Amino acid sequence: MQVALDLLETDRAIQIAKEAVEGGIDWIEVGTPLIKSEGMSAIRRVRKEFPDYTILADMKTIDTGSMEVEMAAKSGADVVMILGNSDESTINDSVRSAHRYGVKLMADLMSVDNPVEQAKHLEEMGIDYINVHVGIDQQMLGYNPVQLLNDIIGAVNIPVAVAGGLDEKTVSEIVDAGADIVIVGGNITRSDNVTEAAKKIRSSVESPSKSGFLKQSLDDEIYELFMTTSTPNISDAMHRKGAMQNIRPLVRDTKMVGRAVTVQTFEGDWAKPVQSIDTAKPGDVIVIYNGSKHIACWGGLATFSCLNKGVAGVVVDGAVRDVDDITNIGLPIFASNTVPNAGDPKGFGEINSEIICGNQTVKSGDYIIGDNNGVVVVPKEHAYEIARRAKEVEKGEQRLYEEVKRGRTLSEVAQLNKWEKQ
Repeated sequence: MQVALDLLETDRAIQIAKEAVEGGIDWIEVGTPLIKSEGMSAIRRVRKEFPDYTILADMKTIDTGSMEVEMAAKSGADVVMILGNSDESTINDSVRSAHRYGVKLMADLMSVDNPVEQAKHLEEMGIDYINVHVGIDQQMLGYNPVQLLNDIIGAVNIPVAVAGGLDEKTVSEIVDAGADIVIVGGNITRSDNVTEAAKKIRSSVESPSKSGFLKQSLDDEIYELFMTTSTPNISDAMHRKGAMQNIRPLVRDTKMVGRAVTVQTFEGDWAKPVQSIDTAKPGDVIVIYNGSKHIACWGGLATFSCLNKGVAGVVVDGAVRDVDDITNIGLPIFASNTVPNAGDPKGFGEINSEIICGNQTVKSGDYIIGDNNGVVVVPKEHAYEIARRAKEVEKGEQRLYEEVKRGRTLSEVAQLNKWEKQ
């Protein structure tokens, strides 16, 4: 069981590694981001702190194989990671350098075109371990290392490692499939309780057949991820995009997640907004452009009517009325204004056309997430990726909260002076 220290600061990495060791970690990986940030000194410091543990340096070498293997070996690494799609000259030179300095080589199959054939060839060339690796960005798109693992296990006779978003659920499946080494990164290092997270994964490694975890459908997984992450985390995952402007919750302390049923209407015309309730399916969110902040197109009766269809919530770029009734009903309603007066049902507008709401483009089927902070829109074609990335943002913040709780300031933890743009 290997923990990947894919951080930027050596001090933080060492503290997290100490907590992970208490949870049952066997190998410690000095990750590529840490090596790029701190250089070989990161490997030296980790080696000094953990003299009795196997240290892997994820160099991701693709050229100058001999030099980079030598650097890592002299800095204290026991195993050096190179890229499996490196040129043969680089691989051969890496193998010779590894023999010379007494270290082992692991080849990473991330983004290799013919991974099974390449794995067999790498073994023939003298590689000691194969790493079936789905990269972080690929994980966000739903790629799963299990899909490749069985083929690799049957093709080589050397130990096989697996990396790629592993947690206590997926580790069990990986071990059952025959993996020799499981590599876990963010699900340990970004936890607010690293030791406990490592212990849970260790338990799955030790008793894989007892896990009993059930697979979710993709839609269910997206829904669960959005329900358990905040709109700020989701906006961060979208590079600070997607947040509706001037849209506020009328009902506090509620969470709304669903697919958009869009409504274009005008100046308090409430016909299409009300008709959209009939169009909506259970779990959908009705998203309305009203055209006026001074004439309401939505109120208490429409909100109550949503309960019959199981509508998850409503967003109105414009005015809403009957605030007391809406609060008592409790359905999540978000709007840019509240007024007493309503318009008339004239029937102008469209349902499920592309609209602008809160200065964000919304299409039918896009994911709409709302909480006390406001509302974000996630394009349906990127929903799974954004949901996964938002969860990673949340994990990172949980770890920062834990480190600040221990007495350091946020500036000290984030090392802002070091990372200011020069």
